[in-house]
Amino acid sequence: MGFRLMMYLAVILLGALIGARVKIGEKLSGRLGSIQTACLLLLLMVMGIKIGMDSEVISSFFSIGYSALVISVFTVGFSILGVKLVSGYVTGGRK
Repeated sequence: MGFRLMMYLAVILLGALIGARVKIGEKLSGRLGSIQTACLLLLLMVMGIKIGMDSEVISSFFSIGYSALVISVFTVGFSILGVKLVSGYVTGGRK
């Protein structure tokens, strides 16, 4: 596996360990959803900028658009399904 993939997995595991073991304050805990949304929006914006800068992608946008839409819908759908199926095991039945 590539170094970047291993780095991403390590960051996710570190976050999961911190979330499971470290008690965070009420103030930060209440804002985690907003922080997560802001980071996701920033990531999507950066991805959009990178796509917009690639003239080859823009010129073939309509020809690859349908395939990209189908792949995106299935990716999101199965990601949600996977989280629903696995979350009970990870959290031990806690909400």
